[in-house]
Amino acid sequence: MVSDGFPPEAPCLPGRNHPEFRRHCLRGGRAGDHVHLLIGLKPTDVILDLIRVVKAESSKWIKGELNRTAFAWQDGYGVFSVSASGLEAVRGYVLGQEEHHRTRTFQEEYLAMLKKSGVGYDERYLW
Repeated sequence: MVSDGFPPEAPCLPGRNHPEFRRHCLRGGRAGDHVHLLIGLKPTDVILDLIRVVKAESSKWIKGELNRTAFAWQDGYGVFSVSASGLEAVRGYVLGQEEHHRTRTFQEEYLAMLKKSGVGYDERYLW
């Protein structure tokens, strides 16, 4: 999630030209204040390292190319796994973010995903 809204003029996948990002990204979608990415990982990949690259490269692009110097990502992130059999459904879901969020907020969506996945949480630390 971003702290001040995702720039509407930003591409769907900011930082997508970074080699580390290109190697992994299968699909991306954005909606207002957050980004959904469908990313393929190898067993040796470290999720935190990939998140750092995505946040750093996209921040650099947005601040430099779009002159949005106040842009900042939130400190945290969420990661969910998907099986091979669910890949196409998730790909479609990621592509439909703008439409999807006309009826459901990010907060509603994220809490539903946590509950569906059986992930415990304390809402004080989510936002």
